[in-house]
Amino acid sequence: MNIQGVIFDMDGLMFDTENLTYRLQYELLAEKGLEYPFEWYKTTVGKRSEDIVGMFRDFFGERLDYESFRVECRSAYESYTDKYGVPIKDGLFELLDFLREKGIKNALATSTTRRSAERTLRIAGVIDYFDELVGADDVSRGKPFPDPFLKAAEKLGLSPESCLSLEDSLNGIKSAHAAGTIPVMIPDIIPPTEEIRPLCFRICGGLKDVIEII
Repeated sequence: MNIQGVIFDMDGLMFDTENLTYRLQYELLAEKGLEYPFEWYKTTVGKRSEDIVGMFRDFFGERLDYESFRVECRSAYESYTDKYGVPIKDGLFELLDFLREKGIKNALATSTTRRSAERTLRIAGVIDYFDELVGADDVSRGKPFPDPFLKAAEKLGLSPESCLSLEDSLNGIKSAHAAGTIPVMIPDIIPPTEEIRPLCFRICGGLKDVIEII
């Protein structure tokens, strides 16, 4: 297999930020007397913030001022990561160093905004590893549509078929598959479903396993 590029998701794939986000949101909502089931939170994983707005409003209704809550969430996340850093998944630096050594291009295709993604990458000390970055505000349609991965491959100057895409979410795998890339799932808080398994080229236990594929 002639893999010329690797396209990374960010949250839940490179960093253990899905669990962190849930914990911070849970604490904020608990202070407001609102229950926040983990199973419901998982339905928001892999979606853009603008898509999650409607989901929160449908779930909480008038009990939650979502715009204020979103500001509180961002403040809590930034305060935590300013103090403690970003929780990095095992094998990330090994994989990034391997790609650099082999001269394989890479890009980020994330459902978060470019500003937020760049901040997270800088805190984690990995921003210089990436050749290109595609944030939620760089495409008109987010995952599960193919746009983020198509844009990333285009910015790398590569065909989608020559790019390995690494994802932890179901929507991310759907997006990577629809774009014609080679989808590899590294599950985080959501296991692969029977619908998703056929869309995956491989399901790996961790980032280090990707080295063997390449």
